[in-house]
Amino acid sequence: MRKITIIGAGQSGLLLGIGLKKKGYDVTIVTNRTGDEVRKGKVLSSQAMFNMSLDIERELGLNFWENTCPHIDGISVSVAGPDGNKAIDWAARLETGYANSVDQRVKMPAWMDEFEKIGGKLIIEDVSLEGLEDYAAAADLVLVASGKGDIGRMFERDAEKSTFDKPMRALGLTYVKNMVPRDEFSAVCFNIIPGVGEYFVFPALTTSGPCEIMVFEGIPGGEMDCWRDVESPEQHLEVSKGILDKFLPWEAERCGAIELTDDNGILAGRFPPTIRKPVGRLPSGAIVMGMADAVCLNDPITGQGSNNATKCAKVIFDAILAQEDRAFDAAWMNDTFNTFWDYAEYVVNWTNAMLLPPPEHVLNLFGAAQVSPELATKIVDGFNDPRDFYPWFMEEAAANDYLASLKKTA
Repeated sequence: MRKITIIGAGQSGLLLGIGLKKKGYDVTIVTNRTGDEVRKGKVLSSQAMFNMSLDIERELGLNFWENTCPHIDGISVSVAGPDGNKAIDWAARLETGYANSVDQRVKMPAWMDEFEKIGGKLIIEDVSLEGLEDYAAAADLVLVASGKGDIGRMFERDAEKSTFDKPMRALGLTYVKNMVPRDEFSAVCFNIIPGVGEYFVFPALTTSGPCEIMVFEGIPGGEMDCWRDVESPEQHLEVSKGILDKFLPWEAERCGAIELTDDNGILAGRFPPTIRKPVGRLPSGAIVMGMADAVCLNDPITGQGSNNATKCAKVIFDAILAQEDRAFDAAWMNDTFNTFWDYAEYVVNWTNAMLLPPPEHVLNLFGAAQVSPELATKIVDGFNDPRDFYPWFMEEAAANDYLASLKKTA
Protein backbone atom coordinates (compact mmCIF):
# COMPACT_ATOMS: atom_id res chain seq x y z
CA MET A 1 0.00 0.00 0.00
CA ARG A 2 1.56 3.28 -1.11
CA LYS A 3 1.77 6.03 1.49
CA ILE A 4 0.69 9.56 0.55
CA THR A 5 0.98 12.57 2.87
CA ILE A 6 -0.85 15.82 2.13
CA ILE A 7 -0.03 19.08 3.91
CA GLY A 8 -3.21 21.17 4.06
CA ALA A 9 -6.86 20.32 4.63
CA GLY A 10 -8.62 22.63 2.21
CA GLN A 11 -10.61 22.05 -0.97
CA SER A 12 -7.80 20.31 -2.86
CA GLY A 13 -6.07 18.47 -0.02
CA LEU A 14 -9.20 16.89 1.44
CA LEU A 15 -10.70 16.09 -1.95
CA LEU A 16 -7.53 14.30 -3.02
CA GLY A 17 -7.02 12.61 0.33
CA ILE A 18 -10.54 11.21 0.49
CA GLY A 19 -10.39 10.07 -3.13
CA LEU A 20 -7.08 8.24 -2.61
CA LYS A 21 -8.21 6.67 0.67
CA LYS A 22 -11.27 5.28 -1.09
CA LYS A 23 -8.88 3.69 -3.61
CA GLY A 24 -6.96 1.91 -0.85
CA TYR A 25 -3.99 4.23 -0.37
CA ASP A 26 -2.47 4.91 3.06
CA VAL A 27 -3.23 8.63 3.34
CA THR A 28 -2.23 11.13 6.02
CA ILE A 29 -3.43 14.74 5.97
CA VAL A 30 -1.62 17.28 8.14
CA THR A 31 -3.29 20.59 8.98
CA ASN A 32 -2.82 23.26 11.62
CA ARG A 33 -6.45 23.53 12.74
CA THR A 34 -9.08 21.12 13.99
CA GLY A 35 -12.46 20.96 12.28
CA ASP A 36 -14.00 22.78 15.23
CA GLU A 37 -11.44 25.57 14.97
CA VAL A 38 -12.21 25.95 11.26
CA ARG A 39 -15.95 25.95 11.97
CA LYS A 40 -15.64 28.69 14.59
CA GLY A 41 -13.02 30.74 12.75
CA LYS A 42 -13.09 33.45 10.10
CA VAL A 43 -14.37 32.85 6.61
CA LEU A 44 -11.66 31.62 4.27
CA SER A 45 -12.92 32.49 0.78
CA SER A 46 -15.99 32.96 -1.40
CA GLN A 47 -15.67 29.51 -3.08
CA ALA A 48 -18.28 29.69 -5.88
CA MET A 49 -18.18 26.27 -7.54
CA PHE A 50 -19.39 25.68 -11.09
CA ASN A 51 -20.89 22.44 -12.34
CA MET A 52 -17.74 20.95 -13.86
CA SER A 53 -16.10 21.13 -10.41
CA LEU A 54 -19.23 20.01 -8.57
CA ASP A 55 -19.26 16.89 -10.75
CA ILE A 56 -15.83 15.95 -9.35
CA GLU A 57 -17.21 16.23 -5.81
CA ARG A 58 -20.20 14.13 -6.87
CA GLU A 59 -17.95 11.42 -8.32
CA LEU A 60 -16.30 11.04 -4.90
CA GLY A 61 -19.60 11.14 -2.97
CA LEU A 62 -18.71 14.46 -1.33
CA ASN A 63 -21.69 16.54 -2.48
CA PHE A 64 -23.21 16.57 1.02
CA TRP A 65 -25.01 19.90 0.51
CA GLU A 66 -26.67 19.21 -2.86
CA ASN A 67 -30.15 19.71 -1.43
CA THR A 68 -29.46 22.35 1.22
CA CYS A 69 -27.14 24.86 -0.47
CA PRO A 70 -28.93 27.53 -2.53
CA HIS A 71 -28.43 27.06 -6.26
CA ILE A 72 -26.79 29.72 -8.42
CA ASP A 73 -28.73 29.43 -11.65
CA GLY A 74 -27.05 32.10 -13.76
CA ILE A 75 -24.84 35.18 -13.99
CA SER A 76 -25.77 38.82 -14.50
CA VAL A 77 -23.34 41.46 -15.78
CA SER A 78 -23.66 45.19 -15.18
CA VAL A 79 -21.21 47.93 -16.11
CA ALA A 80 -21.61 51.25 -14.32
CA GLY A 81 -21.69 54.31 -16.56
CA PRO A 82 -20.18 57.72 -15.75
CA ASP A 83 -23.62 59.00 -14.74
CA GLY A 84 -23.99 56.35 -12.05
CA ASN A 85 -26.55 54.32 -14.00
CA LYS A 86 -26.08 51.00 -15.76
CA ALA A 87 -24.37 51.42 -19.11
CA ILE A 88 -24.60 47.66 -19.74
CA ASP A 89 -26.98 45.23 -18.05
CA TRP A 90 -27.97 41.66 -18.88
CA ALA A 91 -28.31 38.20 -17.37
CA ALA A 92 -28.37 34.59 -18.59
CA ARG A 93 -28.89 31.17 -17.08
CA LEU A 94 -26.08 28.66 -16.77
CA GLU A 95 -26.90 26.00 -19.36
CA THR A 96 -23.99 23.89 -18.08
CA GLY A 97 -25.81 23.32 -14.77
CA TYR A 98 -26.18 25.29 -11.57
CA ALA A 99 -23.31 26.47 -9.38
CA ASN A 100 -23.18 26.72 -5.60
CA SER A 101 -21.07 28.05 -2.74
CA VAL A 102 -20.67 26.20 0.56
CA ASP A 103 -18.78 28.15 3.23
CA GLN A 104 -15.50 26.33 3.87
CA ARG A 105 -16.29 26.55 7.57
CA VAL A 106 -19.14 24.17 6.79
CA LYS A 107 -17.49 22.02 4.14
CA MET A 108 -13.99 21.40 5.48
CA PRO A 109 -14.96 20.15 8.97
CA ALA A 110 -17.47 17.76 7.38
CA TRP A 111 -14.86 16.48 4.93
CA MET A 112 -12.31 16.13 7.74
CA ASP A 113 -14.81 13.96 9.63
CA GLU A 114 -15.46 11.92 6.48
CA PHE A 115 -11.74 11.41 5.91
CA GLU A 116 -11.28 10.01 9.40
CA LYS A 117 -14.47 7.97 9.14
CA ILE A 118 -13.11 6.05 6.14
CA GLY A 119 -9.78 5.38 7.88
CA GLY A 120 -7.63 8.36 6.90
CA LYS A 121 -5.10 9.69 9.41
CA LEU A 122 -5.59 13.36 10.30
CA ILE A 123 -2.76 15.09 12.17
CA ILE A 124 -3.18 18.55 13.72
CA GLU A 125 0.22 20.17 13.53
CA ASP A 126 1.90 23.36 12.33
CA VAL A 127 4.41 21.76 9.96
CA SER A 128 7.94 23.17 9.87
CA LEU A 129 10.59 22.43 7.25
CA GLU A 130 12.13 19.99 9.73
CA GLY A 131 8.80 18.26 10.19
CA LEU A 132 8.32 18.11 6.45
CA GLU A 133 11.64 16.27 6.19
CA ASP A 134 10.23 13.56 8.47
CA TYR A 135 7.05 13.24 6.43
CA ALA A 136 9.03 13.06 3.18
CA ALA A 137 11.25 10.31 4.59
CA ALA A 138 8.24 8.22 5.64
CA ALA A 139 5.98 8.62 2.59
CA ASP A 140 6.12 7.63 -1.06
CA LEU A 141 4.83 11.09 -1.96
CA VAL A 142 4.27 14.35 -0.08
CA LEU A 143 1.93 16.95 -1.57
CA VAL A 144 1.80 20.51 -0.26
CA ALA A 145 -1.61 22.14 -0.63
CA SER A 146 -0.90 25.08 1.68
CA GLY A 147 1.17 27.92 0.29
CA LYS A 148 2.13 29.94 3.37
CA GLY A 149 5.38 30.45 5.27
CA ASP A 150 8.71 28.71 4.73
CA ILE A 151 7.04 25.69 3.17
CA GLY A 152 5.30 27.81 0.54
CA ARG A 153 8.56 29.58 -0.28
CA MET A 154 10.13 26.25 -1.27
CA PHE A 155 8.30 26.52 -4.56
CA GLU A 156 10.08 28.95 -6.87
CA ARG A 157 7.99 31.66 -8.51
CA ASP A 158 7.64 30.95 -12.22
CA ALA A 159 8.36 34.37 -13.73
CA GLU A 160 7.36 33.22 -17.21
CA LYS A 161 3.89 32.16 -16.09
CA SER A 162 3.32 34.91 -13.48
CA THR A 163 2.05 38.08 -15.18
CA PHE A 164 2.03 40.24 -12.05
CA ASP A 165 4.47 40.68 -9.17
CA LYS A 166 2.19 42.73 -6.91
CA PRO A 167 -1.45 42.61 -5.77
CA MET A 168 -3.87 43.78 -8.44
CA ARG A 169 -6.89 44.16 -6.16
CA ALA A 170 -7.72 45.06 -2.57
CA LEU A 171 -10.14 42.32 -1.55
CA GLY A 172 -13.08 42.37 0.82
CA LEU A 173 -15.60 39.64 1.67
CA THR A 174 -18.82 40.20 3.58
CA TYR A 175 -21.22 37.37 4.45
CA VAL A 176 -24.73 38.73 5.01
CA LYS A 177 -28.36 37.72 5.53
CA ASN A 178 -31.66 39.49 4.72
CA MET A 179 -30.60 40.66 1.25
CA VAL A 180 -33.48 41.02 -1.20
CA PRO A 181 -33.17 38.24 -3.81
CA ARG A 182 -32.76 39.29 -7.41
CA ASP A 183 -35.76 38.92 -9.72
CA GLU A 184 -36.17 36.02 -12.19
CA PHE A 185 -33.48 33.58 -11.09
CA SER A 186 -30.60 33.35 -8.62
CA ALA A 187 -27.27 34.51 -10.01
CA VAL A 188 -23.77 35.73 -9.47
CA CYS A 189 -24.39 39.46 -9.94
CA PHE A 190 -21.14 40.73 -11.46
CA ASN A 191 -20.71 44.50 -11.49
CA ILE A 192 -17.86 46.41 -13.13
CA ILE A 193 -17.07 49.97 -12.05
CA PRO A 194 -14.49 51.19 -14.61
CA GLY A 195 -11.41 52.65 -12.98
CA VAL A 196 -12.61 51.68 -9.48
CA GLY A 197 -13.04 47.91 -9.27
CA GLU A 198 -15.60 45.13 -9.30
CA TYR A 199 -18.33 43.85 -7.00
CA PHE A 200 -20.09 40.53 -7.21
CA VAL A 201 -22.61 38.88 -4.94
CA PHE A 202 -24.28 35.48 -4.90
CA PRO A 203 -26.29 33.13 -2.68
CA ALA A 204 -24.42 30.62 -0.52
CA LEU A 205 -24.67 28.35 2.51
CA THR A 206 -22.90 29.32 5.73
CA THR A 207 -22.80 28.00 9.29
CA SER A 208 -26.16 29.56 10.17
CA GLY A 209 -27.93 28.68 6.90
CA PRO A 210 -28.48 30.42 3.54
CA CYS A 211 -26.75 33.76 3.03
CA GLU A 212 -25.32 36.06 0.37
CA ILE A 213 -21.59 36.59 -0.12
CA MET A 214 -20.53 40.09 -1.13
CA VAL A 215 -17.14 40.22 -2.86
CA PHE A 216 -15.36 43.56 -3.36
CA GLU A 217 -12.36 43.92 -5.67
CA GLY A 218 -10.86 47.38 -5.47
CA ILE A 219 -8.08 48.69 -7.70
CA PRO A 220 -5.14 49.40 -5.34
CA GLY A 221 -4.97 53.04 -4.34
CA GLY A 222 -8.51 53.70 -5.59
CA GLU A 223 -11.78 54.41 -3.84
CA MET A 224 -12.55 50.74 -3.19
CA ASP A 225 -9.15 50.18 -1.58
CA CYS A 226 -10.73 51.03 1.76
CA TRP A 227 -10.28 48.15 4.21
CA ARG A 228 -7.01 48.98 6.00
CA ASP A 229 -8.60 51.14 8.71
CA VAL A 230 -11.57 48.86 9.38
CA GLU A 231 -11.42 47.79 13.03
CA SER A 232 -14.66 45.91 13.70
CA PRO A 233 -17.22 43.68 11.99
CA GLU A 234 -19.78 46.47 12.24
CA GLN A 235 -17.45 48.91 10.49
CA HIS A 236 -16.70 46.32 7.80
CA LEU A 237 -20.42 46.04 7.07
CA GLU A 238 -20.84 49.81 6.95
CA VAL A 239 -17.93 50.18 4.52
CA SER A 240 -19.49 47.46 2.35
CA LYS A 241 -22.82 49.27 2.25
CA GLY A 242 -21.12 52.61 1.62
CA ILE A 243 -19.41 51.29 -1.52
CA LEU A 244 -22.76 50.18 -2.92
CA ASP A 245 -24.45 53.44 -2.01
CA LYS A 246 -21.78 55.40 -3.86
CA PHE A 247 -21.16 53.29 -6.96
CA LEU A 248 -23.93 50.69 -7.37
CA PRO A 249 -27.30 52.06 -6.25
CA TRP A 250 -29.17 49.14 -7.87
CA GLU A 251 -27.25 46.76 -5.60
CA ALA A 252 -27.69 49.05 -2.57
CA GLU A 253 -31.48 48.77 -3.03
CA ARG A 254 -31.25 45.08 -2.16
CA CYS A 255 -29.28 45.74 1.02
CA GLY A 256 -31.48 47.94 3.18
CA ALA A 257 -31.95 45.27 5.87
CA ILE A 258 -28.74 43.28 5.58
CA GLU A 259 -26.85 42.06 8.64
CA LEU A 260 -23.65 40.08 9.02
CA THR A 261 -24.21 36.35 9.28
CA ASP A 262 -21.70 36.36 12.16
CA ASP A 263 -18.77 38.43 13.38
CA ASN A 264 -16.37 36.07 11.59
CA GLY A 265 -18.18 36.47 8.27
CA ILE A 266 -15.72 39.10 7.03
CA LEU A 267 -12.32 39.05 5.37
CA ALA A 268 -10.00 41.62 3.80
CA GLY A 269 -6.56 41.38 2.23
CA ARG A 270 -4.54 41.39 -0.97
CA PHE A 271 -2.06 39.12 -2.70
CA PRO A 272 -0.20 38.96 -6.02
CA PRO A 273 -1.54 36.28 -8.40
CA THR A 274 1.38 33.86 -8.66
CA ILE A 275 2.34 30.66 -10.45
CA ARG A 276 5.10 28.59 -8.85
CA LYS A 277 7.16 25.65 -10.03
CA PRO A 278 5.70 22.41 -8.68
CA VAL A 279 8.80 20.69 -7.29
CA GLY A 280 10.04 21.77 -3.87
CA ARG A 281 13.42 20.53 -2.67
CA LEU A 282 14.12 20.15 1.05
CA PRO A 283 17.57 20.74 2.63
CA SER A 284 18.12 16.96 2.68
CA GLY A 285 17.52 16.77 -1.08
CA ALA A 286 14.12 15.10 -0.71
CA ILE A 287 11.41 16.47 -3.00
CA VAL A 288 7.75 17.32 -2.44
CA MET A 289 5.09 18.48 -4.89
CA GLY A 290 3.02 21.64 -4.62
CA MET A 291 -0.61 21.67 -5.65
CA ALA A 292 -3.57 24.06 -5.97
CA ASP A 293 -3.00 27.48 -4.32
CA ALA A 294 0.54 26.53 -3.30
CA VAL A 295 1.55 26.71 -6.98
CA CYS A 296 -1.37 28.37 -8.79
CA LEU A 297 -2.76 31.34 -6.86
CA ASN A 298 -5.47 33.09 -8.88
CA ASP A 299 -7.20 36.39 -8.14
CA PRO A 300 -10.86 35.80 -7.18
CA ILE A 301 -12.21 38.22 -9.80
CA THR A 302 -13.37 35.33 -12.00
CA GLY A 303 -14.45 33.02 -9.17
CA GLN A 304 -12.08 30.23 -10.19
CA GLY A 305 -10.02 29.55 -7.03
CA SER A 306 -11.95 26.59 -5.63
CA ASN A 307 -12.64 25.35 -9.15
CA ASN A 308 -8.92 25.34 -9.95
CA ALA A 309 -8.19 23.56 -6.65
CA THR A 310 -10.75 20.87 -7.44
CA LYS A 311 -9.52 20.30 -10.97
CA CYS A 312 -5.90 20.23 -9.79
CA ALA A 313 -6.79 17.57 -7.21
CA LYS A 314 -8.50 15.51 -9.93
CA VAL A 315 -5.45 15.69 -12.23
CA ILE A 316 -3.13 14.58 -9.42
CA PHE A 317 -5.56 11.85 -8.33
CA ASP A 318 -5.62 10.39 -11.83
CA ALA A 319 -1.83 10.67 -12.18
CA ILE A 320 -1.20 8.88 -8.85
CA LEU A 321 -3.48 6.01 -9.86
CA ALA A 322 -1.80 5.75 -13.27
CA GLN A 323 1.71 5.70 -11.71
CA GLU A 324 0.93 2.43 -9.88
CA ASP A 325 4.17 1.30 -8.15
CA ARG A 326 6.58 3.56 -10.06
CA ALA A 327 8.47 6.36 -8.33
CA PHE A 328 6.97 9.80 -7.80
CA ASP A 329 10.10 11.56 -9.03
CA ALA A 330 10.64 15.15 -10.19
CA ALA A 331 9.82 14.21 -13.79
CA TRP A 332 6.47 12.78 -12.70
CA MET A 333 5.73 15.90 -10.64
CA ASN A 334 6.52 18.24 -13.51
CA ASP A 335 4.55 16.15 -16.01
CA THR A 336 1.55 16.06 -13.67
CA PHE A 337 1.66 19.80 -13.12
CA ASN A 338 1.95 20.37 -16.88
CA THR A 339 -1.20 18.29 -17.39
CA PHE A 340 -2.99 20.60 -14.95
CA TRP A 341 -1.41 23.66 -16.61
CA ASP A 342 -2.82 22.56 -19.97
CA TYR A 343 -6.15 23.55 -18.41
CA ALA A 344 -5.15 26.19 -15.85
CA GLU A 345 -3.19 28.31 -18.34
CA TYR A 346 -6.47 29.36 -19.93
CA VAL A 347 -8.02 30.19 -16.56
CA VAL A 348 -5.02 32.20 -15.41
CA ASN A 349 -4.68 34.21 -18.62
CA TRP A 350 -8.40 35.00 -18.70
CA THR A 351 -8.37 36.01 -15.03
CA ASN A 352 -5.29 38.19 -15.47
CA ALA A 353 -6.91 39.89 -18.47
CA MET A 354 -9.96 40.73 -16.33
CA LEU A 355 -7.66 42.50 -13.84
CA LEU A 356 -6.67 45.02 -16.51
CA PRO A 357 -8.89 47.78 -17.93
CA PRO A 358 -11.33 46.01 -20.27
CA PRO A 359 -10.32 46.45 -23.91
CA GLU A 360 -12.83 47.78 -26.41
CA HIS A 361 -13.64 44.36 -27.88
CA VAL A 362 -14.60 43.01 -24.42
CA LEU A 363 -16.89 45.96 -23.75
CA ASN A 364 -18.38 45.41 -27.22
CA LEU A 365 -19.05 41.77 -26.34
CA PHE A 366 -20.65 42.71 -23.03
CA GLY A 367 -22.76 45.32 -24.79
CA ALA A 368 -23.86 42.96 -27.57
CA ALA A 369 -24.90 40.36 -24.98
CA GLN A 370 -27.76 42.71 -24.01
CA VAL A 371 -29.49 41.89 -27.29
CA SER A 372 -28.05 38.45 -28.05
CA PRO A 373 -29.19 35.61 -25.77
CA GLU A 374 -26.74 33.32 -27.59
CA LEU A 375 -23.79 35.53 -26.68
CA ALA A 376 -24.99 36.08 -23.11
CA THR A 377 -25.21 32.31 -22.57
CA LYS A 378 -21.81 31.78 -24.18
CA ILE A 379 -20.19 34.24 -21.76
CA VAL A 380 -21.97 32.82 -18.72
CA ASP A 381 -21.13 29.20 -19.51
CA GLY A 382 -17.47 30.12 -19.94
CA PHE A 383 -17.21 30.42 -16.14
CA ASN A 384 -17.78 26.67 -15.95
CA ASP A 385 -14.89 25.93 -18.34
CA PRO A 386 -12.82 29.05 -19.15
CA ARG A 387 -11.12 27.32 -22.06
CA ASP A 388 -14.33 28.14 -23.91
CA PHE A 389 -13.41 31.86 -23.85
CA TYR A 390 -10.73 31.23 -26.47
CA PRO A 391 -10.28 32.74 -28.95
CA TRP A 392 -13.52 34.69 -29.39
CA PHE A 393 -13.39 36.55 -26.04
CA MET A 394 -9.65 36.87 -25.52
CA GLU A 395 -8.51 37.91 -28.98
CA GLU A 396 -9.68 41.15 -30.61
CA ALA A 397 -9.83 39.84 -34.19
CA ALA A 398 -11.72 36.72 -33.16
CA ALA A 399 -14.13 38.81 -31.08
CA ASN A 400 -14.83 41.11 -34.01
CA ASP A 401 -15.40 38.14 -36.31
CA TYR A 402 -17.81 36.58 -33.82
CA LEU A 403 -19.73 39.83 -33.38
CA ALA A 404 -19.96 40.18 -37.16
CA SER A 405 -21.36 36.66 -37.43
CA LEU A 406 -24.02 37.49 -34.83
CA LYS A 407 -25.12 40.51 -36.86
CA LYS A 408 -25.46 38.38 -39.98
CA THR A 409 -27.76 35.91 -38.23
CA ALA A 410 -29.79 38.55 -36.37
